[in-house]
Amino acid sequence: MEYTIGELARMAGVSTRTLRHFETKGLLSPLKRGENGYREYGREQVERLQQVLLYRELGMPLDTIRATLDSPGFDREQALEAHLTELKAKRKQLDALVKNVTKTLEESRGESTMTDSEKFQGLRKQMVRENEKKYGDEARNRYGNEMFDASQERLGTMSQQQWEHQERLEQQIAECLKTSLDAGGDPAGEQAQKACELHAEWIRMFWPEGTYNKKAQLGLAQMYVADERFKAYYDAIGDGAAELLSNALTVYCTQDDPQTS
Repeated sequence: MEYTIGELARMAGVSTRTLRHFETKGLLSPLKRGENGYREYGREQVERLQQVLLYRELGMPLDTIRATLDSPGFDREQALEAHLTELKAKRKQLDALVKNVTKTLEESRGESTMTDSEKFQGLRKQMVRENEKKYGDEARNRYGNEMFDASQERLGTMSQQQWEHQERLEQQIAECLKTSLDAGGDPAGEQAQKACELHAEWIRMFWPEGTYNKKAQLGLAQMYVADERFKAYYDAIGDGAAELLSNALTVYCTQDDPQTS
């Protein structure tokens, strides 16, 4: 079956202007143009438009959508499976937020009570999803699916008390690094080494039980100066903080652990 631009727009729930814009962006070309010059669209264009709109709904830029759809290795079935997984995750997150807001309303009306931890459950799951989006592929390649999934699970189930504790640890690490920098930035110095001890405690809160070792921690040390995102985060504490932490962790992780040397 073939459709005019107006018919396709109504069926897809978009405007004809949107379809024309998609055409100028190289996203959707008509099957043909009739003798009157009107655009006509067939089954292939319907399926492509569906894919475009699904990707757009997930927040993908139009130029990226075009490159993805036009790539030689594009597989429509695999793409739909990925969409389905993402949508299910979104639904799960929305369900958690609805539950959170509903319970909060009930508490404010005196109909029920909530623990401090429960007040943040839906929001913590949102953070888990953001982690997956930003770092999922990279972290899975580096640490493996099992390790990353277990870490995400720990993050999503943290109590409010645990969350506040890890925030305090982050602050204490920053304070130690700043004090060390002000004193000359000796990686083997007391404050720098204290930062390393706090850092070890901090990552244990996120890593699966029993997976911490100094060799793995040393791997993070190297990443803090190699990856601009982490370098910028620590250098915000003070110029050279990322390099100081990296060097201090090298000392901390190798001084009494021959396996990492």
